[in-house]
Amino acid sequence: MGWYTSFIAALAFLAVGVIFSPETFGSLTNGENSEKLSIFLKLAHLLSFATAWGAALWATFIGGIIMFKNLPRHQFGNLQSKMFPAYFTLVGSCCAISLSAFGYLHPWKSSALVDKYQLGFLLSAFAFNLTNLFVFTPMTINMMKQRHKVERENNIGDEVGWSKNREKAKTIPKLAAMNKKFGMIHGLSSLANILSFGSLAMHSWYLAGKLNL
Repeated sequence: MGWYTSFIAALAFLAVGVIFSPETFGSLTNGENSEKLSIFLKLAHLLSFATAWGAALWATFIGGIIMFKNLPRHQFGNLQSKMFPAYFTLVGSCCAISLSAFGYLHPWKSSALVDKYQLGFLLSAFAFNLTNLFVFTPMTINMMKQRHKVERENNIGDEVGWSKNREKAKTIPKLAAMNKKFGMIHGLSSLANILSFGSLAMHSWYLAGKLNL
């Protein structure tokens, strides 16, 4: 996974540390510096959350669907294998920053119950993205490459959509087994992504209630 493995791990430890031991990183005391720090943390939280929310919305419901419907399947798969690690790294990093900022502004020990729920939602979104980045995405990419090899041997993969794969799988047990395994892994990855998006959606509802327009 390279450098971003260490980066994500560092953000994870930072987020957990800020939530459960904010005094380690200083405290928000009265004064002008405190007010500036509070504004900075709120801005970091809002921008990171908005980036994670927007990226998840686009990748899940718009960009991926458009590409699937218009690109040859192997080209689409190869492109997704490059995009998904970057996508989960981006969203995971933004969730960690948002979680850290929110945790500092709302320390666990003194937070109201509604704020603790929000910390839980942000932590869940972060955890689901980590699971996708380090578990499901590598498994999906590996399974995809194996299946692409079998499909190329049977002269399929350049079409748009699944029609030829499904037809061939009826007469090629190996391909049928690969389709089943790929579907299971990809389904778990999609579920984790949807749960992450749902957690972010719950936090967006909380933020909307805080706005004074």
